[in-house]
Amino acid sequence: MKKVLVVLSAICLVGFTSCKEDATKKIDAENVAAAAERDAKANVFPVMEFNKTEHDFGEIASGTPVETVFTYKNVGEAPLVITDVKSSCGCTIPKDWSREPLAPGESGKFTVKFNGKGTNKVTKVVTVTANTKTGRETVKISAFVKPDPNAAQKANLPMAQ
Repeated sequence: MKKVLVVLSAICLVGFTSCKEDATKKIDAENVAAAAERDAKANVFPVMEFNKTEHDFGEIASGTPVETVFTYKNVGEAPLVITDVKSSCGCTIPKDWSREPLAPGESGKFTVKFNGKGTNKVTKVVTVTANTKTGRETVKISAFVKPDPNAAQKANLPMAQ
């Protein structure tokens, strides 16, 4: 056991003392500058600024479709790329957003359509997936859905035969 320990110690001693060359002399200043520039750019993100983050449709009758447009601007320093826009349920449909990169300072928009289903106060969240620092931005729509006054009459109608 002592022989194994002595041999391993000798190998370690030779390994650590044989590298007498200064590794700092191998560093290329151009590579350091390029890496610093790359790292600085990696911390630059686009920033989405919305004209409004919430839209209230007010009172609507049940089953009445309504829609609104959300406008946004890229106020960051990098191109904005929106990869997806989804709502919290199937009764709210976002559409018409640009899949092309949006340069800093440019604006875009998307439409959100709500089918007017539900009862009383209804709030839906629309999530925008983009290359921003957080990766997701949200906007909300809300409405007070009144019952359809004709719903009771429709429910009492006899079935056609």
